[in-house]
Amino acid sequence: MNGSTTPGRAASPGDEGLYEMPLPRLKLTPESSHGPLDGAWWPRCDALELELPALIGMLNPAAGAVTGVTVDSASWPDAPRLVMAPGQVVAVTGTLLASEEHAITLDCGTLGRWELLVIPPDEPRGTATRLLNSAADPENALSAARLLALAEGGVGGEAAWESEGGHGDRA
Repeated sequence: MNGSTTPGRAASPGDEGLYEMPLPRLKLTPESSHGPLDGAWWPRCDALELELPALIGMLNPAAGAVTGVTVDSASWPDAPRLVMAPGQVVAVTGTLLASEEHAITLDCGTLGRWELLVIPPDEPRGTATRLLNSAADPENALSAARLLALAEGGVGGEAAWESEGGHGDRA
């Protein structure tokens, strides 16, 4: 799944016009994934109604239209039920399943699902870059919650990060 160069558009709170979000910070697994994740997304803020249209707008149309999105209810407690994305309205469902913690699932109809690690917007750039690279690594075997927990473990978590399959920056 490759990105395009068109940012998403969404209604801006308190504004009758459209607000154009910058291109999403997104890294996808090349070709096909062999692990629990298909990449990672690092939103700029926690306003899903602004961030999600930009994310959906970046996805390759050949992957199929996004028919639904599942988000972690703890991370997105105010998630709207519907989001206007480029050329479509997408249903948003919340979940409290531990397996979905710190993740977003994009359903593309008959073409499958894409599971992405959601990196908190306030994550430091270095950590976020490492998480983007690790989640998009086809050999990654860690869940979204485990990757994030290891990354936030600080210096002591570095050895566990590497031993459990996390990878440093690989430009």
